[in-house]
Amino acid sequence: MDLSIVIPVYNEEESLPELLRWIDEVCSDEYSYEVIAIDDGSRDDSWQVLQDLKIKHPALNAIRFQRNYGKSPALNEGFKASSGRVVITMDADLQDSPEEIPELFRLITEENYDLISGWKKERHDPITKTVPSKLFNWVTRKMSGIELNDFNCGLKAYKRKVVKSIEVYGEMHRYIPIIAKQAGFRRIGEKVVQHQARKYGVTKFGMERFLNGFLDLLSVSFMARFSQRPMHFFGLYGTLFFFLGALLAVFIIGQKAYALYYLNESAMLVTDNPLFYLGLVTMVIGVQLFLAGFLGELVTRSAPDRNRYLIDERIGFEGIESPVK
Repeated sequence: MDLSIVIPVYNEEESLPELLRWIDEVCSDEYSYEVIAIDDGSRDDSWQVLQDLKIKHPALNAIRFQRNYGKSPALNEGFKASSGRVVITMDADLQDSPEEIPELFRLITEENYDLISGWKKERHDPITKTVPSKLFNWVTRKMSGIELNDFNCGLKAYKRKVVKSIEVYGEMHRYIPIIAKQAGFRRIGEKVVQHQARKYGVTKFGMERFLNGFLDLLSVSFMARFSQRPMHFFGLYGTLFFFLGALLAVFIIGQKAYALYYLNESAMLVTDNPLFYLGLVTMVIGVQLFLAGFLGELVTRSAPDRNRYLIDERIGFEGIESPVK
């Protein structure tokens, strides 16, 4: 199959018929394709609409969650169910145009990109969304080293082996390019796409997504560098804090000894010196960080996937299944 189109759905009963009709118009004469809609616990009649649409659109397949889990679990389930050699994700609210599909497909199949992310250069959103979004994308770009202008765009295209090699959880859908890069897929590109004004309903995301986004960015960055070697992070800073505290203690004791034996004058009690308590707290923090790294190492070494690595290709080794292409 040429193409799988994965669409998370949450309370989009009004937009679904038009979206499916639009996808059919673009794809039916060009590709063998499937549409995988994941109903993320919709409270309206989205699931009933999908059931009715299946009669008119045989390429439609749908999965329904028992409750609302979020966009990332919906995408992850869609990735697992997909069978096309190119996988395209898009939102169900008609703000992503299916007219972009042919060029996205070409960039993956002919230009050999692993992942193409859409860039909504001109957005039909209020300033309360556009300004925080620009800041969010700038920080993400600097921290990840991936030169994309719109990490959060729902319209993306992937090689099949990319979506079969990554796991998206929590609210990590914003960082799929980073997760893909960490898995070894480095041919990541960008395409300017049309952003359409919302036609039905209201946005499902509030301002809290920006705070959550920055927290998730810290999480994914930490996991990328230290998930398999937590002692390298906690142990390093724990050791630095401990020795800094120890140096402060030695300095205070040395200062008192010098005053007593060389200047023949009394000095304040060690416990009356504020630096003593600063050094003590610093040493305690250092020990705690070191122990956190040690416990992290124990957990990591006991994890069943501690040696889970992605193999791109094999030569020979008859009888061993080839990696997903």
